[in-house]
Amino acid sequence: MTLAIVKFIHLVSLVVWIGTLVFFSFFAAPSIFKVLPRETAGDVVGAIFPKYWAIGYIASIAALGSLIFISYAEKGLPAARIAVLAAMTAVTFYSGLAVGSKARAVKAEMRAAESPEKKAELRGEFKRIHAKSSVLNLIVIALGLVVVYLTSTALRL
Repeated sequence: MTLAIVKFIHLVSLVVWIGTLVFFSFFAAPSIFKVLPRETAGDVVGAIFPKYWAIGYIASIAALGSLIFISYAEKGLPAARIAVLAAMTAVTFYSGLAVGSKARAVKAEMRAAESPEKKAELRGEFKRIHAKSSVLNLIVIALGLVVVYLTSTALRL
């Protein structure tokens, strides 16, 4: 595999990952909640999330792995970019695997709950989990913009 191909993989993984984050967070999800009833919109977004996180998992590993390969090949260590990508990767996996699975479990409990008190309690818990997920998502987006900036300064035009 030539270095040019690895650099291409690196750039494509960043573009796909950060583009997906921005599009889904600021355009798709708000639009879905605007045009569909709240519960239906939640179901639609819930069905999209596993694919959304899968893109993050694959793109993060591709971006980080390709950057490490490039660093080795070019005998340089872009420590800041590697650190930012590692943080983004960790947050993405934590958000999808830990926070996302907890949100799905609470949502399932909410649907199964019969008493209004239990539903209200679970709704509050879901809101807290959703808030945590939203903050983590914004952190990954912000770090993504940082890594794009750092990557752009490293380009040789």
